[in-house]
Amino acid sequence: MEKMVIDAGGLDFAALNAKIRECGSGDILIKNCLGQRYIAVAESDKNIRIEGVPGNALGAYLGGGVIEVEGNAQEAVGDTMNDGEIIIHGSCGDGAGYAMRGGRIMIAGDVGYRAGIHMKAYGEHLPVMVVGGSAGSFLGEYQAGGMIIVLGLNRADGAPPVHNYCGAGMYGGRIFLRAERMPSGLPPEIEAGWAAEADLDDMRRHAADFCRAFSLSLGEVMAARFVVLRPTGKNPYEKLYVNN
Repeated sequence: MEKMVIDAGGLDFAALNAKIRECGSGDILIKNCLGQRYIAVAESDKNIRIEGVPGNALGAYLGGGVIEVEGNAQEAVGDTMNDGEIIIHGSCGDGAGYAMRGGRIMIAGDVGYRAGIHMKAYGEHLPVMVVGGSAGSFLGEYQAGGMIIVLGLNRADGAPPVHNYCGAGMYGGRIFLRAERMPSGLPPEIEAGWAAEADLDDMRRHAADFCRAFSLSLGEVMAARFVVLRPTGKNPYEKLYVNN
């Protein structure tokens, strides 16, 4: 099938998204993207490659397909996405993966504040976020399910690649941190330990796909130690929100 090419230069977000919908299913290349919001919202059958910087809410409510960004992205990438994959070859802003319920987001660089908050899993749907760099404060806040992996490839000191309040209010799922020492200042509802082999088996295929996407060595990435964070189960609201 022939790839459709859209020149986003001079288009506002509504006009750009109208052109995306007109393309039907298949492969789309968007050139000269500069901050247009809501790209591919609720799409499910397109493979979209973006040259430039998409604006807020890229791939919100995504139901399938692949979105790949050659550079950076702004806030709320994959907001409430249900399926599919978003691949960012740079860094992205705050709120990535907010309330995502399925699919996978892979970010080569850093992610801002409140990534993966309210992430939840249901049945066989397991949302996954893999971050190659570091994550800002409130990573996994109120996380109810799924998996967040932060590799800290931009850190040479072995320190945990997260900032303050990691996992605050967490009551489901797991957070993996590639680090040589335990994080400090975790909230009381979180327990931290070195990842066991069973934990590593669960996350290894996502790390392998990440390495393929960004031309990295899986052996080198997995050679380091990983900390896994889990909720203690003492959160009184857990039964109200967790479905798996």
